[in-house]
Amino acid sequence: MVDLRRLGVLRAVAHYGTVTAAAQALHLTPSAASQQVRTLARELGVLLLEPDGRRVRLTAAARDLLVHADAIEERWQLAQSELRRHDERLAGTIRLCGVPTAVSTLLAPTVVALAHDHPTLSVALLECEPDVAFDRVFSGESDLAVIDATPASPPLNDRRFEQRSLLVDPFELLVPAGHPLAHSDAVSLIDAAAEQWILGLPETSYRQHTLSACNAAGFTPRIAHETREWSVSATLVAHGLGVALVPRLARLPGGLDVVRRRLDGTPLPVCRFMTCTRRGGRSDHRLQAVLTRLAAVAETLTSDAGGIEEDRAS
Repeated sequence: MVDLRRLGVLRAVAHYGTVTAAAQALHLTPSAASQQVRTLARELGVLLLEPDGRRVRLTAAARDLLVHADAIEERWQLAQSELRRHDERLAGTIRLCGVPTAVSTLLAPTVVALAHDHPTLSVALLECEPDVAFDRVFSGESDLAVIDATPASPPLNDRRFEQRSLLVDPFELLVPAGHPLAHSDAVSLIDAAAEQWILGLPETSYRQHTLSACNAAGFTPRIAHETREWSVSATLVAHGLGVALVPRLARLPGGLDVVRRRLDGTPLPVCRFMTCTRRGGRSDHRLQAVLTRLAAVAETLTSDAGGIEEDRAS
């Protein structure tokens, strides 16, 4: 009989891209991870990994096996969810992660409401970028992620994850209060093509969104400064050091001499917030409580902000 833990190692190799990265995620040595895959291949009588220069790659047999391994993982998630339903209490710990704007505007009020409604349910929050969030959901370190979709995100039909739309948040152009665009009747992104731009650091989705939006508008932004936090970007804009895109939901420090301008034109840059769980894991009744409350928070934000599109979270 095949040891299902070895299937987990193969899934990790496929997800992380190398045996070394998979081993690190699974808290194994690279040699131990390789041995697990070799033993699985021997049990099944097929080759699962083959040399690819100094690395290895999955064989066609391995890719076929992963379809079944992902299905087994989904069934296991469903089984665990059904077993938890025998305990009607909402207890234990749910681990959430998300991008900075999602943590501050969506997940934080969700956790507060859950603490009031379900005091026996413990919720842990972690702020992270989308690539880290997907890794955490895959490994089981997080039960739910709220990410902003980027071109690098796994496709919606990815067998490992279940992604659903939460809300769509438009980006706005942030300029100094004395800037000519601060007083224009209508502003499109191309109007800021000649400006100095403040972008996120290379590993942030903030940077990806800005570059994609500017490219779609027909120009490459001239990058003057790079930041990690919206508050830092806004401070630099206030000092006249450039312009920036910020999502409408982003909370900026008060007292800054900046103006947020809604953008006209097509396409309008937006931030698409998605919920992501392991396939099969969404049926957990504790997670359902989180998703219900999260949807209510998103609906409130949509009503308050005006013009933000919203979809159900569960």
